Amino acid sequence: MSEASIHMFVKPFSLFTDFDINLFKAGKHYRLYEKLGSKLLDHEGQSGVYFAVWAPNASQVALAGGFNAWSKDSHVLNQRWDGSGIWEGFIPALEKGELYKYIIKTNTGELLEKADPFALSAEVPPKTASVVWELDYSWKDKKWMKERASKNRHDAPFSVYEVHLGSWRKKNDATESLSYRELAIELVSYVKEMGFTHVEFMPIMEHPYFPSWGYQITGYFAPSSRFGTPQDFMHLVECLHKENIGVILDWVPSHYPTDAHGLATFDGTHLYEHADPQKGFHPDWKSAIFNYDRHEVRSFLISNALFWLDKYHIDGLRVDAVASMLYLDYSRKQGEWIPNEFGGNENLGAISFLKEFNTTVYANYPDTVTIAEESTAFNGVSRPVHTDGLGFGQKWMMGLMHDSLNFMNKEPVHRKFHLNEITFSLIYAFTENFMLPLSHDEVVHGKGSLMDRMPGDEWQKFANLRLLYTYMFTHPGTNLLFMGSEIAQTTEWSIERGLDWWLLQHPFHKGIQKLIQDLNTLLKSHSQLYDLQFDPAGFQWLIQEDWDNSIMAYFRYDNTQKDPLLVVCNFTPVAREVYKLGVPEDGNWIEILNSDNEKYAGSNYTNPKALKTSKGDWQGRPYFISPKLAPLSVQVFKKS
Repeated sequence: MSEASIHMFVKPFSLFTDFDINLFKAGKHYRLYEKLGSKLLDHEGQSGVYFAVWAPNASQVALAGGFNAWSKDSHVLNQRWDGSGIWEGFIPALEKGELYKYIIKTNTGELLEKADPFALSAEVPPKTASVVWELDYSWKDKKWMKERASKNRHDAPFSVYEVHLGSWRKKNDATESLSYRELAIELVSYVKEMGFTHVEFMPIMEHPYFPSWGYQITGYFAPSSRFGTPQDFMHLVECLHKENIGVILDWVPSHYPTDAHGLATFDGTHLYEHADPQKGFHPDWKSAIFNYDRHEVRSFLISNALFWLDKYHIDGLRVDAVASMLYLDYSRKQGEWIPNEFGGNENLGAISFLKEFNTTVYANYPDTVTIAEESTAFNGVSRPVHTDGLGFGQKWMMGLMHDSLNFMNKEPVHRKFHLNEITFSLIYAFTENFMLPLSHDEVVHGKGSLMDRMPGDEWQKFANLRLLYTYMFTHPGTNLLFMGSEIAQTTEWSIERGLDWWLLQHPFHKGIQKLIQDLNTLLKSHSQLYDLQFDPAGFQWLIQEDWDNSIMAYFRYDNTQKDPLLVVCNFTPVAREVYKLGVPEDGNWIEILNSDNEKYAGSNYTNPKALKTSKGDWQGRPYFISPKLAPLSVQVFKKS
């Protein structure tokens, strides 16, 4: 489009009502994406684009783009008269795909070039312009949307595959990531085959630095253009829904990067971030921290959360780094933080914000789920707001992840002295609605792969990994597994290459993959593993203290409180020809899963025939069975 073909001025026009402005100022406008940003529309018989941006301390805001040869002062927006700090206006003849930036003149006269905080699309990094776009899409996932409440319930099977889209699988000699459209074929088919109920995407919002894994966001409303258009991402979500797979997005309201085109010092002042670096700058990530006490910032963040649930049919949000939000002294030494008004270390603004976020999400989308990555003992993270909880649906059980890996790292001969590490989680397992994660954080920063944590020779390493996975899937709570773990990746995760799919030509790796597939099937087909996954009534110890043999066993119950599953863990490489286990009822018990099965590349020390009970008090039960126990294994039994 030539410069002469459009009007060289901005027409006064607004999408805001007085009610909108009042809500915005009060921090209660939760659909700001319908008002701020760039909008294709018709005005006075002319098609064009309406622009609106919040920059209350700017002395002038202009638009620059290809339409005006990137002029910094030819298209000046109009400042609203109501003190809202919003600049807006309509430019005729602009079309979808136009590139633009806001040129913000600060109150000191400096000119800042900023991307649109509400842009629906952005240039492919390292370019930084926003792109005029619209989210028109003919969704074909009505059946899923109608039924998804049953998939996100507390008593539903919930097994999550965590994925970094840019490195799940590469093409062109590992030089290029798959697109959203390619992932809609390859990833969707794979997740369905493996039997996971949900995928969790590490942040797909636009981010300038690929090695940040998406956790340093500049475009909160724009799916990364690295992999395609917004509609391409919608297509990926839709394809997952058609296969009955839920989609969870990582969401990052905890911090954001200080790149020049981003949110930091947006209008020349600390607009989105707290002005005091003791509250507004994160020492670990060298990034800005949102000012949760500012009403307009709360509206921005909650609007962003609802945006993904609304426009992209997302089924849940996993909130990153919640602990860093809750505590004013997080990663800070004495004297580097400011106590709250009561002298404590809690960030009262952030706590209030998280409660409002969860309340609003569940009020508007009660069939979705929010999940907290929270690593401390903060009370009530996944408890309702009306009981003074934070209101999340689930919370990551970081303690079990660390304790179980520390325990599994020990040579089996020493494990009898450390069984408390693997059983400790059951002391607090029902204080929150816990998700058990083996996440990306455990396979980066020099930690190596999960395989690297397993002791012994090659056979023992794989047996230990099978043991760990089966224990996690039968432990109370939901499950999350990071991509590559299901094929026993032997190298640390790197975003520069895809997963080592070639490993599947080896039986040990193929066996791990088959086990995960069967564990997902076991989970979905046995209500004992999910009905009461957050309720102590669903778990009962049978053996907690066989220290000498490093064996523990427990029952899992469903709502009927009948016919439990019996889970037995042998943490040593010593096979037991006979091991008596007390059971509550007479009858035959069958082995329905054994992590040592030959189909998982195990030694096949199994119980192929039904086990008849014998009468006699044992371990507090009136009957007992005497199965063989496989080395370094978990075996699951069920009354036939």
